[in-house]
Amino acid sequence: MKKISPATIIIGFLIISNSVFACTNLLVSPGASKDGSSFLVYLNDGEWLYHLNQTPAQDHDISDSLTFRSMSGKSFKIHQVAHTYAIIGFQMNEHQLSIGETTFLGREELWDKEQPLKYWELMRLALLRAKTAREAIKVMTSLADTYGYGSEGETFSLADPREAWLLEMIGTGGKGGAVWVARRVPDGYITAHANHSRIGRVPTDDPENCLYSDNYKQFAIDAGIFNPNEGVDFRFNDVYDPPSTAHLKYTETRVWSIFRRAAPSQEFSSAYNRNLKGSETYPLFIKPDKKLSLKDVFSLIRDHYEGTEFDMRKDMAAGPSGNPNRPRPLEWEINAARYSWERPVSTYNTAFSFVAQMREFLPDEIGGICWFAVDDTYTNCYFPIYCNNTQIPEAFTKGDIKHYSPESAWWAFNYVANFAMLRYNLMVEDIKSVQQTLEDGFINQQKGIETAALSLDKQDRIDFLSAYSAYAGRKVHKAWVELGELLVSKYNDGYVKDPENNIISKSYSKEYLNKIVEQEGDRYKIDD
Repeated sequence: MKKISPATIIIGFLIISNSVFACTNLLVSPGASKDGSSFLVYLNDGEWLYHLNQTPAQDHDISDSLTFRSMSGKSFKIHQVAHTYAIIGFQMNEHQLSIGETTFLGREELWDKEQPLKYWELMRLALLRAKTAREAIKVMTSLADTYGYGSEGETFSLADPREAWLLEMIGTGGKGGAVWVARRVPDGYITAHANHSRIGRVPTDDPENCLYSDNYKQFAIDAGIFNPNEGVDFRFNDVYDPPSTAHLKYTETRVWSIFRRAAPSQEFSSAYNRNLKGSETYPLFIKPDKKLSLKDVFSLIRDHYEGTEFDMRKDMAAGPSGNPNRPRPLEWEINAARYSWERPVSTYNTAFSFVAQMREFLPDEIGGICWFAVDDTYTNCYFPIYCNNTQIPEAFTKGDIKHYSPESAWWAFNYVANFAMLRYNLMVEDIKSVQQTLEDGFINQQKGIETAALSLDKQDRIDFLSAYSAYAGRKVHKAWVELGELLVSKYNDGYVKDPENNIISKSYSKEYLNKIVEQEGDRYKIDD
């Protein structure tokens, strides 16, 4: 039997799930972080079980070629390079380069399924072949221009220890190549994207901070989707990913919520994400009110719009325990009217996420960390995997989505998150207590671990940090298996047990009981 590689499994999933369009990214430039780190956050949302893997650096015969297949099944050959770098998953390589993405779809007629290179393949090839974000943009765009881009509209995040970039790309509907534009995040600023094209203006007079394809504008004119004679400024996102009310609600609400919490002083309005007439788009880049720590970054991606008018714990669908999760599909129709639930940053449909931390002031094997976790960001737990590591914790490399197994980290986290929906407002506190204890422990140990690693030579550093990451992953997995067992015993049969195992009755909140009386009238009344 032919062995199926982890990369093939990734590709198979992504082909199946192209209609999901459900990821969120955050980029933090070095000048916007407390310690000068770059941060790249990638939430991969979709119902699949990801096996994290490590690919070693390799030398190749440049006369060899790589085979790729288009979505229509055609086979294509892509040139090989003399040397490829080691990578963790399809997240980060040995030189601290990291890449993420969100799909914006855009004009579907421009999606050419006859072309070979899909977005996840471009991401992987860039990590294998590039050392910096700028180099990665060149690799991805030159490959797409040479061989053809076979995916829908895509926003890529790219970051290295010095710079953070956005790259947006869309197909040409059968005319070959791709249409693309890239903008550098100004140092001291952050940006976010969530399934909607974010780059508007294309400053062609700033080649140091803006890169673009020669056809970025002319293609739209020739295709009849932009008319320069109408007196409207060319904006890449408006042309290639025209906004609608449903689209903005689903996508830009997440960007708004990240921005409003990173920079509350700027008082970002929700008007744009509701598509209100005359509302202003959100800036492409914002300066946070304070420089962000690693814990701040974790916090920004744990969000159900708490404390806003869209707080998902507060509406009727949240039920008696304030459950912020909503079943899919998020849209429905009654009497010819369309409705949709909110789509938050945190969702129980998340397969995995990572926070890439990149630091110029440390050697690559210490400076680059992929803080990795599986399942919902609100109830997950990040642990460190250094970018030159040669080991992956076993529990994060295994599992079958069709069969529950506590030996799989994905299933251990999924079990806890799903069970918590029974009494969400109570159980989530238990979960966050374990989450914060573990994450605070890893963060507090970080300086000591890295100081110890600095005293070693390079290969010993890699071995030492690989062993530490494997230990951290095992610790997280074990804690979540035990947490699941705790929740089952503590909350069985609708009761709650205290630390001494005494049974306590916990009713619905008074607020929810009032809602029942308002809706049901005297149905439950027992007064004589």
